[in-house]
Amino acid sequence: MSTLPWLHPDRVALLEQALRRRILILDGGMGTMLQGHELDEGGFRGARFEHGHDGHAHDPHAHEHPGACDLKGNNDLLTLTRPDIIRGVHDAYLEAGADLVETNTFNSTRISQADYGLQHLAHELNLEGAQLARAACDAMTAKTPHQPRFVIGVLGPTSRTASLSPDVNDPGFRNVTFEELAENYTESANGLIDGGADVIMVETIFDTLNAKAALFALSELFHQRGARLPVMISGTITDRSGRTLSGQTAEAFYYSVRHARPLSVGFNCALGADDLRPHIQTLSSIADSYVSTHPNAGLPNAFGEYDETPEHMADVIGGFARDGLLNLVGGCCGTTPAHIRAIAAAVRNHPPRALPSTIAEAA
Repeated sequence: MSTLPWLHPDRVALLEQALRRRILILDGGMGTMLQGHELDEGGFRGARFEHGHDGHAHDPHAHEHPGACDLKGNNDLLTLTRPDIIRGVHDAYLEAGADLVETNTFNSTRISQADYGLQHLAHELNLEGAQLARAACDAMTAKTPHQPRFVIGVLGPTSRTASLSPDVNDPGFRNVTFEELAENYTESANGLIDGGADVIMVETIFDTLNAKAALFALSELFHQRGARLPVMISGTITDRSGRTLSGQTAEAFYYSVRHARPLSVGFNCALGADDLRPHIQTLSSIADSYVSTHPNAGLPNAFGEYDETPEHMADVIGGFARDGLLNLVGGCCGTTPAHIRAIAAAVRNHPPRALPSTIAEAA
């Protein structure tokens, strides 16, 4: 990837300048905000899918009728059916101080959308998701030209895993191949790029083989286009064992994705900031890229809700910043604009983690 020119060199230069000056702020949880709207199935379906069909999609492989599936919970579909809500979430996080906002495309791959019979919408979901975030960032940048805002095009982990069998009685079985994952990621990334993303983030990685398929797809796609975007990589330590679901420690995870020369490597989701700290410390001590984190608002309680207050989360993350561990920070599940505003205030007066000379020379 590093031999290609940047697709948007001016925006990359602005992002690099900002990263060298201060700790940048990511947005917070999308799902957390959407749950507050308490939409029913009809709210997700919207007028476009009211009669169980999609007049805009023409895909001979879309054999499953959208009307046959309950669409409630398909947060990515709201990009098409309730773009006003998604734009409102982006605006709220930008107002709270976010420098970068993530597209509402966590599940916008054919594999994940097949659960709803909407796999034929993958490219459109990514295209529209990026365009919504682009419009929000451009509008806020116009208000605060001293603080440009950036769009992160999100590639989620999909609902399948290439390293592990879903059948405990057949350890060798896989329900997805590397090639299928790469094809899914290529289609989705094309939409994100066409929609105006500044950066692509492969995030919430529980299986590094899935991430490798995404990184391979991006490399091939960038070469086809003759230009590249910066790539962020964010893994997930699934529990207090300190490993990803596919069994890697923080150090092993980093070294297995380092070849992609990412803009940043970090961890998000699954754990709160307290529990993520030792793993961020590990990354900070070895990474020749920027380091990011966007943890949950603590661990979920018995009702699946997140109790960590903005004040507590900001205090913990402020310690990360004081110790020079961070370059980018935000929130994941359970976080809100109030969390992001508090985190931004907590890190504002601390310099970013020092960038190793190796990546500075490579850039």
